[in-house]
Amino acid sequence: MTNITMFRKLISDYDSLAYTHHYIFGFAADGVIYAAIALNDVLPYVCTLDRASRGQGYSLRFKPTKAQKNFLKTCDLFPLCSADFFADEVKTSKYNAGEIFEKMVTEHFGQVWEKDNVPFTEGGDIEIDGIAYQIKFEKATFTNEKTLKKLREGR
Repeated sequence: MTNITMFRKLISDYDSLAYTHHYIFGFAADGVIYAAIALNDVLPYVCTLDRASRGQGYSLRFKPTKAQKNFLKTCDLFPLCSADFFADEVKTSKYNAGEIFEKMVTEHFGQVWEKDNVPFTEGGDIEIDGIAYQIKFEKATFTNEKTLKKLREGR
């Protein structure tokens, strides 16, 4: 299977199992942390194919290049905070950058954030106006081959 075929398969399989098809993508650009609201049709344009660790096959990741960040800037975009403030929050927290971004987005929408581990097949990370959203920050993994295989086999 070629890399492009694998990439398309991972996106298709992920999308077919996902609870929601709405996303909030976070990224740093020009000293600012941005949040871009988008639908699943952007996945082929903002995701990359990567190798998963420990024999899990390929993975689908959000590691935006400058061009992909520029693409996301054409979506429903808002600045969340400065990159310096974000870095300080991550440095002084027990949470990673993705969790801090999720917390900040949740609080931006006037909600209280709680860390959870809801699978992507069962819920989103936040609900806004009755719509569930997955929240992803730079370097986030969507899924990998092994996880998708288990889900398709019902395990």
